[in-house]
Amino acid sequence: MIDILDLHTHRLNATAALIAVDPRHFNPLPGKWYSVGFHPWDDVGALTDEDFDLLARCARHPQVLAVGETGMDRVRGDDLPVQEAVFIRHMQLARELGKPVVVHNVRATQDILAARRRAHLDDVILAIHGMRAGANVARTLLNAGCYLSYGPRFSPEALSVTPLDRLLIETDDSDMAITAVAAQVAAALNLSPAQVAETAAGNAQRLLIR
Repeated sequence: MIDILDLHTHRLNATAALIAVDPRHFNPLPGKWYSVGFHPWDDVGALTDEDFDLLARCARHPQVLAVGETGMDRVRGDDLPVQEAVFIRHMQLARELGKPVVVHNVRATQDILAARRRAHLDDVILAIHGMRAGANVARTLLNAGCYLSYGPRFSPEALSVTPLDRLLIETDDSDMAITAVAAQVAAALNLSPAQVAETAAGNAQRLLIR
């Protein structure tokens, strides 16, 4: 059984966490769990076939439980068609390996879902990290079968429409402890921090061990 409460962090020393790393910097430590992917901010248009071969090798490592962080961003990064092509390659790898995708989404919900449909990858499970959008976006993503991961900043309205069996929590690039995030989410949902932590950890287990 894995021990993951924090669905997404960039802190390499994090515990009970899924640590997101670029495959070019993948150096797994004993007892840690990882996701690997090319972030859409990182000049993805310059990626080569050798880079994607490296991604595939790293994604097969037994300590790698998900593909990503990858996704699409309408505010920053390469042109959207370039981002889409790279995102699709991540999803294709995830399908091949039977792993979920940790998704970066900035004002690109419809682009992300359309890319998944066009590539006939609707069976690939997406976990939208750093969910900050409102309730309407949350409903759209939930209707598409996505998990939603909430960090220190979130919309209470979006959280309120998220079923508990699709709820994840994370620290991302903040210095906040994951227990503090659980407490924030719990206060918004009128639950105890222990209930949120137990729920999120159970969802992470179900998502990541398939």
